[in-house]
Amino acid sequence: MRIARIISGGQTGADRAALEWAIAHNIPHGGWCPKGRLAEDGRIDSRYGLKETPKPEYIQRTEWNVRDSDATVIFSIKPILSGGSLATKDLAVAHQKPCLHLTAAQSTTENAENLRKFLKEHNVRILNVAGPRSSGEPGVCRMVTATFEEICE
Repeated sequence: MRIARIISGGQTGADRAALEWAIAHNIPHGGWCPKGRLAEDGRIDSRYGLKETPKPEYIQRTEWNVRDSDATVIFSIKPILSGGSLATKDLAVAHQKPCLHLTAAQSTTENAENLRKFLKEHNVRILNVAGPRSSGEPGVCRMVTATFEEICE
């Protein structure tokens, strides 16, 4: 894996799992979070190297993370994107950035192989990781972690 940096918005779920994985594997991390470091579980811990956007709305941090990355991967348990995950996909299209949606409908091995191909095809150095909150799709954290673990094998 040639990812030089993982970024996300720091929300519970997919975002936070990616940051935790990056920290555990000594991969530089960062990204934008809403003003006030807002997340569904309260204030995002300062150990995550995130910068605050000027506004507290989630959509600004979502757009800035898409903008500041080479590509975005969206993880979800459900096969159909909704809410912030769908907005992330739409913003990637608007910014003409590559975007890959990985779903639990496929195996970890299939998702890891698709992610490997995507990273190579688009020469991704800065990867934006997005997806649903933990409360919306329990299990997404395990999915993110398992996929990243497998692409590093």
